[in-house]
Amino acid sequence: MRRLLVRYGLAMASVVLLAFLVPLGLLGRQLAHDRALDAGRADAQRVAVYAGETAQEARLQAAVLAANEDSPRQTTVFLPDGTVFGVPTARSAAVELALLGTAVTARTDGGVELLLPVAGPEGKAAVRTFVPDAELTAGVRQTWLVLVGVGALLLGATALAGDRIARRLARSALDLSHVADRLGAGDLTARVTPSGPPEIASVGRVLNGLGARVAGLLAAERELVADLSHRLRTPITALRLDVDLLEDPQERERMAAHVDDLVKAVDDVVWIARNPGAEAPALGCDVVAVVADRARFWAILAADQGRDLAIDLPDGALAVPVSAAELGAAVDVLMDNVFSHTPDRTPFRITVREAGDRIELVVDDAGPGFASTAMAERGRSGAGSTGLGLDVARRTVEDVGGRLVLGAAPGGGARIVLELPRA
Repeated sequence: MRRLLVRYGLAMASVVLLAFLVPLGLLGRQLAHDRALDAGRADAQRVAVYAGETAQEARLQAAVLAANEDSPRQTTVFLPDGTVFGVPTARSAAVELALLGTAVTARTDGGVELLLPVAGPEGKAAVRTFVPDAELTAGVRQTWLVLVGVGALLLGATALAGDRIARRLARSALDLSHVADRLGAGDLTARVTPSGPPEIASVGRVLNGLGARVAGLLAAERELVADLSHRLRTPITALRLDVDLLEDPQERERMAAHVDDLVKAVDDVVWIARNPGAEAPALGCDVVAVVADRARFWAILAADQGRDLAIDLPDGALAVPVSAAELGAAVDVLMDNVFSHTPDRTPFRITVREAGDRIELVVDDAGPGFASTAMAERGRSGAGSTGLGLDVARRTVEDVGGRLVLGAAPGGGARIVLELPRA
């Protein structure tokens, strides 16, 4: 950002300098040209005073010698009788025109010739002064060098001033960027000292307010979850007592396991709420064993509704980096999705298979299928439910580097695939 601002400043300064210095340079060249021509005309006029009188030839010759002495300009006088004083030169068309009485300024090889007609009793004479190119451009190079030096000095000053201004702006922007990165990484204590232009300082104050607001909301959420967990303790304890009163040992054991799962789920929620940003302990499970257990649970309901449930599991164990409780909850979501969104007697299949470095858990059904692949988004539902089920399953696999894919089953129904990395 700092370099970019300096470049912009230099670009603008360069445009302004070119707009001023180039015309000044051209003006300096024109002034040098006009100054040389004026000096040549002055030489011609000093000599022309004596060119009209034949009796003043001595003075004329002296004047010509004085004009040509130590001067880059060359003066020549053409008298009516053909006599030539001064630097010998050919009688060009411009000279002939001047002898007819016309003042001429003409470009010739190596410079400009100025011809001044002079009328006398014996006819018209012509005074020619030749101004070489070196005289016409004298001082032009030095003028351009001065202008270039001034331009370089101004550009240097612009770069220095622009760098100081850009450094101040860049420092304020970098402070905002660093604090934003810290807030994004979960450090809600990060704050920025508002500085720089009013706009950037305003952004800093808004960012500080946003961090404080998010920290307050998260604290309120943690307190709410903690309060909710305490409120759940009493009904869970009553439920556990009711389970202990069951006479059937198998039923009592099964219900007690469900109560234990409920207690663990509540404890996990409370732990996550109280430790935001912390990594949960690394857990893993055998996906084959979890799916087999949950399939047996749902097989009872499938039989009651006349559904054919096909289970396709590999023989060996397949480990994935998800706890058995979380994976079991995700499987329950997929199974419940089948029962909730397909009519009775609709067959379905659950499959666990290896796919390269991943393990796929696939649930296919012969129902109407998905109206949109956006059904996995939080709050989306096609049957009036909360739309949180598939989102829970999606987050479960995405937290460990997997993904949830919705598609169509081979028979035309819905297919849900959980792709999980190997443990």
